[in-house]
Amino acid sequence: MERIVNLHIEKLPEGVYVATSEDVPGLVAQGRTVAETLEIARDVGTKLLQAQSDGRGRPTLREAGSSFDHPLVLGGF
Repeated sequence: MERIVNLHIEKLPEGVYVATSEDVPGLVAQGRTVAETLEIARDVGTKLLQAQSDGRGRPTLREAGSSFDHPLVLGGF
């Protein structure tokens, strides 16, 4: 089952991107591009939620239904 997690992505002065989430405490991901940062955040978030699989302290996340909004980041033009 897929769940929706909101991420906050920030570009640091060093030129890398960092993603954090209020939905999944402890989720921090860093990458050279937005795409790489999202990929790492997905992996980290999944592992954090699997580690909390006993259900205690696990955040309540919205289920990814048949439709939802997602920003699309474009570049290179």
